Amino acid sequence: MRRLRYSINVTLDGCCHHEAGLPPDEESMRYWTAEMERPDALLFGRVTYEMMESAWRKPATGTWPDWMNAWQIPFAETIDRAKKYVVSSTLSGVDWNADLVRGDLGQAVQRLKQESGEGLWVGGVTLPLALADLGLIDEYEFLVQPVLAGHGPTLLAGLRERVQLELVDRHEFRSGAVALRYRSTRITT
Repeated sequence: MRRLRYSINVTLDGCCHHEAGLPPDEESMRYWTAEMERPDALLFGRVTYEMMESAWRKPATGTWPDWMNAWQIPFAETIDRAKKYVVSSTLSGVDWNADLVRGDLGQAVQRLKQESGEGLWVGGVTLPLALADLGLIDEYEFLVQPVLAGHGPTLLAGLRERVQLELVDRHEFRSGAVALRYRSTRITT
């Protein structure tokens, strides 16, 4: 059975907007590249899928854009080639090595988790909240940025039930950010 890990950048005050924290640097991009190489597949909601595709899909020319630094390319290549599942009721189709997930979210994700493999990864805001409410997230990974945003979407806002976590790993960055990985100790029913 594959484990599902939720990973996201978050500010000290809980903001999880993708532009609220520190800009990516070489160290954080190496970290995220290694994290994206671990799972068998990535699970996205529509908004995250479209955002990631617009930033990290390799152009038809086969050449990465000029704005991309050399140290960003390994991350871009990892995301570009990864298997993706997209949860959406509004998209009529997806590509970019992706399959559309429709129907009952809990049943669909449970089927994905029951497949053999190294794991699944989910990012974003809305989809992880729904998955947390269903008790389907096995691990939570927060890259806590040393920033107070003061506004923006907050981490798991509206969670219906408390989720107890156990710290299993931590990694400190030169920037002052800290990656914290937790295992859910919540008993799912």
